[in-house]
Amino acid sequence: MSDSKKMFSLEGKGLKLTTAEDVEPHIADLRANDVEEVHLLGNSLGIEACKVLGEVLATKKNLKVANLADIFTARLLSEIPDALSHLLTSILNLPNLHTINVNDNAFGLNTQAPLVAFLAAHVPLQHLYLNNNGLGPHAGILIADALSELHAKKEAARKEGKTVPDLETVICGRNRLENGSMTAWAKTYSLHNKIRVIKMVQNGIRQEGISHLISEGLKHTADLEVLDLQDNTFTLRGSKALAAVAPSWASLRELAVGDCLLGGKGSVLVAGALAQGRNAKLETIRLQFNDITPPGVKGFADAAKKLPALKRIELNGNKFEEDDESVAVLQELLDERKEAVGGDVINEDEWGVDELDELEGIDSDEEDEDEDEDEDVTPEERAEKLVKEAEEAQEEPTVQLEDKNVDDLAKKLAETGI
Repeated sequence: MSDSKKMFSLEGKGLKLTTAEDVEPHIADLRANDVEEVHLLGNSLGIEACKVLGEVLATKKNLKVANLADIFTARLLSEIPDALSHLLTSILNLPNLHTINVNDNAFGLNTQAPLVAFLAAHVPLQHLYLNNNGLGPHAGILIADALSELHAKKEAARKEGKTVPDLETVICGRNRLENGSMTAWAKTYSLHNKIRVIKMVQNGIRQEGISHLISEGLKHTADLEVLDLQDNTFTLRGSKALAAVAPSWASLRELAVGDCLLGGKGSVLVAGALAQGRNAKLETIRLQFNDITPPGVKGFADAAKKLPALKRIELNGNKFEEDDESVAVLQELLDERKEAVGGDVINEDEWGVDELDELEGIDSDEEDEDEDEDEDVTPEERAEKLVKEAEEAQEEPTVQLEDKNVDDLAKKLAETGI
């Protein structure tokens, strides 16, 4: 079979497919070929259309990738559970389906149940893309708990002698997960400890949640290659947690903690951790807009000498001058490496120091941020606070759907065997 016949795509066609009659003219190739990838993103799919698509997808035993991103634009909230259930029920038992992309669909708490049931049961899952779905902390807990349940099912299948892949990728950004769901996510990552890529950007996670996520969850992920927690809040507490755990990630290639308020002291701690030289594969560090001061820049310049694979460091938007001596040291070191190992074709965006055009400079009158926050609070009290936030998240009100009870849909999906 040619590669073109292995992939079926309606990507970006902007189709509004509501009925069976609407969808049929577009899926002849899907019916005819034993496809390995299906890309439906960028269209608007109704309940009946999803039912037809689901019936066809259920027959594709070699399907590996299902891209269902952005498929409910202009659909009513009440339509999404049924439509999503038709699709996910159909692909639940496909033995080779390892990648699911449901980015840019407005699930939230009211429409997440079919997805939660699917994630808890689809043993072949390796790569999950769940970005910009409006989950909130309560739905975030349900998703994380589903992935923890998935781990148990993977382990049970292994005990039966089956070959089962590890969960390797979780992309779950722009979902307002907040502190309330971090206990659940930490548990998930402590279980799925072979994971390689984690991206949880812009989730409104504060320092208590970040610290718990890293200290209780990510510290177990020894094979981690990419960690992106940009646009959450670390402060000194989160920085301490990161500094304590980062040296254990020997396979780490990218560390992205830009716009995380590491602060002056926190950045020095993180730099010192990297300077231990235990992250020999680290290529990229993203540190923009973190209130990093000259001692922090010097710390990263010193660390770079102990990071032989380092190619790129991003420092724009911090609190030092562009002519800082440490910037010159970094640039010279990375230029030398680019010349030595960059090869004939070089992507300049992958090398050197980023453009420093939004530096704040040093304010001699500005006191260092209050980075000893809650130093008198015990770990038990911090844990209790997170538990309380998790309980509050789970009390988040939901909108009752008139068309179909979401719990019934989840039950129906969960009863589908694997």
